[in-house]
Amino acid sequence: MEYFTSDTHFFHEELLQSNNFAPRPFNFLEDEHPAMIKAWNDRVGETDTVYHLGDIAMVNHIRPAKLGHEMIAGILEQLNGHIVIIKGNHDSRALFKYLAAHNPVLSDGKPKYEFEDVGRIIKANHHQFFLTHYPMMFGQTPSSINLHGHIHHYSVPVQENINVGVDSADLDYLMADERPAWSTPLTMNEIELIIQRKHDDFAKRR
Repeated sequence: MEYFTSDTHFFHEELLQSNNFAPRPFNFLEDEHPAMIKAWNDRVGETDTVYHLGDIAMVNHIRPAKLGHEMIAGILEQLNGHIVIIKGNHDSRALFKYLAAHNPVLSDGKPKYEFEDVGRIIKANHHQFFLTHYPMMFGQTPSSINLHGHIHHYSVPVQENINVGVDSADLDYLMADERPAWSTPLTMNEIELIIQRKHDDFAKRR
């Protein structure tokens, strides 16, 4: 199975009290991190694949930098599955190099981590998905969808752009009984529901 997420921002304590973003449902990292790990592992199996579209964590203030890399690796090693990481603005190439040098091999014989500096294209359900950290603007295209993160609780007012971040406003297109626990990586079926309902929403506005 394949899953999608973005902007987990592990270790970003200031985000919990931020006035610039929608509040997260925790006051302390000590509560947030175990809940996020559980939500991930309750859905993702040992050899499933999660596309993480950037901003894994916020450890830029940690010195030496290697300590921050070790902290992030300590979290990622607790998460099930293969993780394809699209570089976000808070992810560094030094982090990628560290993870590549400490890349566990899972039970299927494949490494846990893969890395992309800009993005990746995958095809599914008659769509071509552009997986990026930053939202892309490529106009109305019936078969191309941009899955992205970066903008947290905002939604790009374009129906072909779907924010898969853990704080995304596009999650509001899922009914309450359809939404997984907060920060759970999304399935392709959930993304397809969001795509259809965002499309229907924009059609009503014309």
